[in-house]
Amino acid sequence: MIRAMSPISAKEYRAMAKKPKRNKFNARKVTVDGRTYDSKAEAAYCETLLLREKAGEVSAIEFQRPFALIGPDGMLITTYRADAAFWDNIENRFRVIDVKGFETKEFKIKRKLMKSLLGLDVEIVKA
Repeated sequence: MIRAMSPISAKEYRAMAKKPKRNKFNARKVTVDGRTYDSKAEAAYCETLLLREKAGEVSAIEFQRPFALIGPDGMLITTYRADAAFWDNIENRFRVIDVKGFETKEFKIKRKLMKSLLGLDVEIVKA
C-alpha cells in the first residue's frame, strides 16, 4: 500500500535540502572552554597564549581584534581582523598574530596595509 505524503512548500524543501556551509579552506570551528575558534590550529595557538598570560609572559590579549585601515584622506579602506593581538612582556612589544595554513591575496594586501598605515607587522603562525 502506498501512502500519500503531504505536500511541502518550496521554502521547506530548500531548508531540508540545504547542505551545511563549509569553510572554503576546510577549516572547522572548534570550541574550547566556551571560546570558539575558526580552526584547530588557531585554537591551539590561542590556548597556548592564555597559558602564557597566566605565566606572566604576555598581557592584554585580544582575540579577533579588528583594525580599521584608514587611508590618508580619512576614508575607511578596509578592516583587518587579527586572530590575536597582545603585549609581549618578554620582548616588550605589541604583537599582531594571524594563524594561517597559507596566505591568500587578500591577506597579503591587508598585511601590507597594516604595515603602511598603522606601522604594525602582522606575524604569521603556520598551521
